[in-house]
Amino acid sequence: MTCLLIEVLRDPARLAGLDLAAWDRLLPQARAAGLTARLALLAEELALQVPAPVRPHLTAARTLAERQRQAVTWEAHKLDTALAPTGLPVIVLKGAAYVLGELAPARGRLFADIDVLVPKEGLGAAEAQLMLHGWHSGHHDAYDQRYYRRWMHELPPMTHLRRGTSLDVHHDLLPQTARLKTRPERVIAAAQPIPGYRCLRLPRLEDLVLHAATHRFCEGEWELGLRDLTDLDALLRLGMARPDWWANLIERAVELNLAYPLRLALRYAQRLLATPVPDQVLATLARHTGRLAWGWRDALFLRGLTPAGCAPAGTGLARSILYVRGHWLRMPLHLLLPHLLYKAMRSGHSPP
Repeated sequence: MTCLLIEVLRDPARLAGLDLAAWDRLLPQARAAGLTARLALLAEELALQVPAPVRPHLTAARTLAERQRQAVTWEAHKLDTALAPTGLPVIVLKGAAYVLGELAPARGRLFADIDVLVPKEGLGAAEAQLMLHGWHSGHHDAYDQRYYRRWMHELPPMTHLRRGTSLDVHHDLLPQTARLKTRPERVIAAAQPIPGYRCLRLPRLEDLVLHAATHRFCEGEWELGLRDLTDLDALLRLGMARPDWWANLIERAVELNLAYPLRLALRYAQRLLATPVPDQVLATLARHTGRLAWGWRDALFLRGLTPAGCAPAGTGLARSILYVRGHWLRMPLHLLLPHLLYKAMRSGHSPP
């Protein structure tokens, strides 16, 4: 089954020829992928007259995305006020970085939370300051606290008591137990101050690409996989305007030990979104990551990245396997099996 949403993302001019029946297929796919607002922006850029029943959906999605963008900017100022007294550099990641850096992926982007990265040695000071300013952890279970603080790359997720905003405070790009060992201190050192903020900093573009690739291809949740891939596509196209972009990106991937997720990201961005990745770049990455078996990877990742409404047969099973794979990459087997067993037992006994 072909995916109309992917076809449109590859070639936005396809929107011009869609009738109402095609929009009826496209909108649920975009909604499932978190990309309805981006469709609205594409239609506006092409000056399309979309069918009247479609317009309210596009308008509502764009309005929501704009409100969330404003909320992220507001929350960033609150974070800056809270964390500036620590003297720590606070690196914004993912969606918040795209908004504060005024980067292409911010257009029409929806947000679930704000992600920041701080030096590990400053984690306690950052948490204390955040608590003083109204953020708290909703994970009171002793197991969850131990899980995050001993094994993960972040504090337990925090929520503001009054505003209800969600915040993830990272000290690494991957869990401490992950098979890949990264170098977050180099990401922090290379980040640049953001005008108008005292302690918030923006990663260099190569690091944003590498973090996006790592987040997407080392995680277990795939409902928004296509949205994340469109973020990567936009970042890569932005980088292509820079001299020596590909050489610098590969060099940085090797330096941060993230050549493997980058190779996956480039392969599937090229295949699904027609991102113009030179074959020589993929060949160079192959020398740094070794030979990979692509048959089963393609079967899993192409299904994982296809949104609901056009997903091929076997997508449910593929995403289940990818979920387990994500945990396997994050934790060694002797920790993973008890963890999954505990989560399954707790889920099975949770009240309705």
